[in-house]
Amino acid sequence: MWSDIEKRVSENEADAEQSPAPHRMAIFSKLRNAPLIPVHAVKKMAFFKLEDDEAFLWELTRPALNFFVHAKHAEAMKEAGFFPEPRPYDHSKPPSGGRHVALSQKQSFEKDDCLCIKVTGPEDIDRLISVITETQGFAQGRVISRAQIEAAMDAYDSFRNNGAHSDNFGVFGEPRDYWVRSSRDRENRVYPTKPLIGFILGKTKLNGGWGQKSDAAARLHNAGFIIVDQNDQPIERPERYEHLMEGADRIRLCALNYFIEPAREKAAREVSIRAGDLAAAIGLKDAFPNICQALGGEKFQNLAQVPPPTSTEPNPSSSTVFTYTLNSQPEADIVTDTNNTTSPSAVNLILYGPPGTGKTYQTAWEAVRLCIGTEAAAELRDDRDALTTEYRRLANEGRIEFLTFHQSLSYEEFVEGLRPSTGDDDLEGPDETAGGTGFRLKCHEGIFKRISERARLDQGDHGGSQRLDRSSRVFKVALGRRHVEDDRIRFGLDNDLIHLGWGEDIDWSDERFDEFNEIFAEWRTKKNPDASGHDGNIVCTFSFRADMQVGDYVVVSDGRDRIQAFGQVVGEYYFDPDATYHPHRRKMEWLWRSDEGTDRSRFYPNGFRRHSVYKLNQSLIDWDALEEITFGEDTSLHSKEGRDYVLIIDEINRANISKVFGELITLLEQDKRLGAQNEVRVQLPYSKKRFGVPPNLHIVGTMNTADRSIALLDTALRRRFTFQELMPDPRVLSEDVGGINLRTLLSTINERIEYLFDREHQIGHAYFTNCRSRADVDDVMRHKVIPLLAEYFYEDWVKVAAVLGDGPGMTTEHFLQAVRIAPPKGMPEDDINGDKFRWNVKANFDFSEFEA
Repeated sequence: MWSDIEKRVSENEADAEQSPAPHRMAIFSKLRNAPLIPVHAVKKMAFFKLEDDEAFLWELTRPALNFFVHAKHAEAMKEAGFFPEPRPYDHSKPPSGGRHVALSQKQSFEKDDCLCIKVTGPEDIDRLISVITETQGFAQGRVISRAQIEAAMDAYDSFRNNGAHSDNFGVFGEPRDYWVRSSRDRENRVYPTKPLIGFILGKTKLNGGWGQKSDAAARLHNAGFIIVDQNDQPIERPERYEHLMEGADRIRLCALNYFIEPAREKAAREVSIRAGDLAAAIGLKDAFPNICQALGGEKFQNLAQVPPPTSTEPNPSSSTVFTYTLNSQPEADIVTDTNNTTSPSAVNLILYGPPGTGKTYQTAWEAVRLCIGTEAAAELRDDRDALTTEYRRLANEGRIEFLTFHQSLSYEEFVEGLRPSTGDDDLEGPDETAGGTGFRLKCHEGIFKRISERARLDQGDHGGSQRLDRSSRVFKVALGRRHVEDDRIRFGLDNDLIHLGWGEDIDWSDERFDEFNEIFAEWRTKKNPDASGHDGNIVCTFSFRADMQVGDYVVVSDGRDRIQAFGQVVGEYYFDPDATYHPHRRKMEWLWRSDEGTDRSRFYPNGFRRHSVYKLNQSLIDWDALEEITFGEDTSLHSKEGRDYVLIIDEINRANISKVFGELITLLEQDKRLGAQNEVRVQLPYSKKRFGVPPNLHIVGTMNTADRSIALLDTALRRRFTFQELMPDPRVLSEDVGGINLRTLLSTINERIEYLFDREHQIGHAYFTNCRSRADVDDVMRHKVIPLLAEYFYEDWVKVAAVLGDGPGMTTEHFLQAVRIAPPKGMPEDDINGDKFRWNVKANFDFSEFEA
């Protein structure tokens, strides 16, 4: 069976209609060496069994990175770092269950729920299979509840009083730096962070601080507990740690843990929270408006499971008191950080600054953060390799796209335009215009339109409104002549099948008839030796038997201009020798049918041809209209469950913005996005289709201010974007690299540049971040910094020397050597305008000015 699967892999590799899938062959090689039993393969899917007879499927079509496993592995997949997407079986929609028909077959999952696992490449295959075949999971941090934390404090009290749990707590030694305040009335309310988290997680080695999300103090802080010093004084949250909860979410959790839940434990009927008391407990200053807004808001009522409170005046004020009526609801087992939810507002952001300030890295971080949420991305902030891996995973899924603007970029490349195309494609619509005898012009989508549509159609991890698979083909099929063979049409619809009369009594089931030439040869041998390749018995048989695949869609025509059914092919071709008519058949799942029918023009502009079966022109199908016909609802708006997508535009200021965006510049505004109050859709000039920008598409651009001033950026673009400046940060550099203080070096150079030129042309810290030795610093200065300064100052070496601390009159030559040039003999003194110097870059640099 491996040969059959390899054949299907090769077919997909050779399919010109698919975009390249660079990992497909490498993944096949990996699977062949894995503990898998090949079962069989169809055009789009390969079926395997594990040693315990469990199904394991691989989707062969682009990007060939999707695998399907049983739903029971969901938690293990999450623990292993995968992001499982549920594919449940809907019992109201047999036989496919509302999902790809291959997932509901006997050799796969039948009526069981399954998961789609997206890998980043062949390197993930071993890990994926091991998750299924091994019982142990992958250790990860857990969300910790108030009850767990207070129970750990009880255990620590026992340890302090009588030595209980010494195996857990004794290994940590004397506590030193980080402490946490209990939310209950205790003789001693202050506890060390590290032993508590170690007790809860069963660990004896971990960090007690909050530099990482998994550190003890960070876990307790994000669980809504107050980190204090040994004297019970609140410690201020470090601003640089973005993985630590802050703002209203932090206020709500602390109010819940320290006021609401203790009152419930005492069976109190109501509890009052004074804004000033909560501020003092947490250690917040001048935050009374935020505290009052959080305590009076609906989010806190839902979190604490309380009705709206009463409050005193003035509000907001430190003296404002909120009183809550308590019910008997127990505290939740797990306190969830609401920061993890992604903001519904679209982000239009431009990062700007001098070269080398980390704009590229920051765009990767912003893109990942927008896609997976702030909390999840925080763990990757300081781990470049992990961030890169996550970025590539999201890019492989199509959720992040990258583009560099340049002077010749046009609307036709960015949004959509006409391109020459050769071949025998149907010339059926306005998107293909005859352009001569050798080629035709065909409408191609640009990167902005592609990712916009991808974002609009995304159904999220748990699915939303029903969608059709827009990568599948649609065939028109006539089951009989209108008003003459209505019984044949009804037979197909009532029995979930399509049938074909062309091809007569020949059984075309043999695998060799996958090829057109084999059908052609068989027909000429057995039926008509003079038949041409345009004979309906050959053309229609090939379309029905070989071209049509399981998973493709079928519309049943009712004349040229109406349809009466739409469904998905769920069975391979079979020959019915006992049929009284049309013995060539396939099983169908009808998704929609109507005796009255509907107009073909609702989803397809061209009248149907007389052929019994043929493939429609994919580019002319209005999928939104076809989904509305099928499911009875408008699905053109983006799903509320849709995941976030990001388009990164590097060097956004280098293109002609008005030329590239065209009329779509208006659609970028938040209130003009699809589903917004002032939603705007436009008709695109080439495809003539309506288009809008979904709210789950974010745009992150970068701009090098040394290349062009921000003031020269297109005004229409500027007012639709938020700008975030990234300037050189010497603090990230070492103070001693081979005896050189890089912080002093960078700061000194940039101060001189700003004095002689401007702040936009400073040198970024990224030039020096990879320097590990004196030789590395020498290399950066010689081959990057000095040539850049020469470009900045237009080869004015006097100013370059001034930036580097060199020049005539200086006691020491650090980087440049100035040699005075004597004037030519006979030149009048009146024509000599000062001394002239020849400037040379020194062979050995002197870093004495910047010694560590």
